Amino acid sequence: MRLKSFIEVDENSDFPLENIPFGIGDIPGSGPRICTRIGDTVIDLNALSRMGYFDNLGRDEAIFESSTLNAFIAKGRPFTCRVRSIIMESFMVGGAAETEQVILREMALYHFEQVKMLMPLHIGDYTDFYSSIEHATNVGKMLRDPENALLPNWKHIPVGYHGRASSIIASGASVHRPQGQTKPADKTSPVFGPSAQLDFELETAFVIGKETSLGHPVPITSTDEYIFGMLLFNDLSARDIQSWEYVPLGPFLSKNFASVVSPWVVTIEALQPFRVQGPVQEPEVLPYLRIAGKNNYDLNLEVLIQPEGKQEIVVCQSNFKYMYWSMNQQLAHHTVNGCNIRVGDLYASGTISGPEPGSYGSMLELSWKGTQPIELSDGSKRTFIQDNDTVIIRGYCKNENLRIGFGEARVTILPAIS
Repeated sequence: MRLKSFIEVDENSDFPLENIPFGIGDIPGSGPRICTRIGDTVIDLNALSRMGYFDNLGRDEAIFESSTLNAFIAKGRPFTCRVRSIIMESFMVGGAAETEQVILREMALYHFEQVKMLMPLHIGDYTDFYSSIEHATNVGKMLRDPENALLPNWKHIPVGYHGRASSIIASGASVHRPQGQTKPADKTSPVFGPSAQLDFELETAFVIGKETSLGHPVPITSTDEYIFGMLLFNDLSARDIQSWEYVPLGPFLSKNFASVVSPWVVTIEALQPFRVQGPVQEPEVLPYLRIAGKNNYDLNLEVLIQPEGKQEIVVCQSNFKYMYWSMNQQLAHHTVNGCNIRVGDLYASGTISGPEPGSYGSMLELSWKGTQPIELSDGSKRTFIQDNDTVIIRGYCKNENLRIGFGEARVTILPAIS
């Protein structure tokens, strides 16, 4: 049965009382604070702490005054789960007397348009995977051998690379078109200039909630203990720069100029009703990657493009459940050599493509390397992202009883700096 809050929540809201995500909001008159959201209402958790709501957990305003979630997450899952429970209990119908509701509205509640959401984490390290078999197959067909699209290692290890954490930005930002070397087909030598093939990559990311020591792998059966939550992720990519630079060591300047995250970290606890079985893995993976049970999530995803001054239009719809390699397998593989992990580290899924053309998670695939332009609502066509386009990723889980959403990851592309 659905929980009901005294705060009004639309039935299609991403943020029902069962969600209680965590983020960092710039609270009017107070500055950055840890927040949560119910419906269209942002709740200042520092204000709740000062009002005594978390006294049984040990009063610690410094945690809720933080400008990132790292210290809060580092308190441990029993602490963060109890915070969620207290919020749910307090904001249920009947959870607070009418006089208390008046005080809450005066001291701790804000309409979401009043609060600027900030980068939720200090990201020490960031790893990007390549875990969608549909995406890897499509790219292999386009760029390598259509008859042998997957490289020999692909079905044996979750392929990944270490990315740049400093250029991960929060939803709502603007990014200048990157510049770099490219090698046009009609040129004998590379040229320098703005990327002509700027792309989005539809991804999610998970946040590390528990540290390990150097030399100590995380067994796959324990990986759930180390995953705090998820958010949306757009790994912007310059395909023409990428195709010239990626041999032999993979992406570099084509990926490190900007990636975009949604501001709300949705906890793994909130996502439990939506766990599903992942794809069958053949051949069977090595023992350290084997895990039973439901380890994927039925998470609906979509990407929209909004030309400047025009309406947004959906260009793809996909689902996280298509992922060949699960988050648990990604984390187990990442640490099997003894690599240590820290609270706030971010692990991106890699492009999430489904089996049908409309579910492909990048313009590279949707336009099939620029050969099949996509028509937008204003009649214009796209093979890749143009200047002043806004790219929006949205995502939510939904069953017959409940919807848990992530909000959106939004970014606007500005012209290259001359």
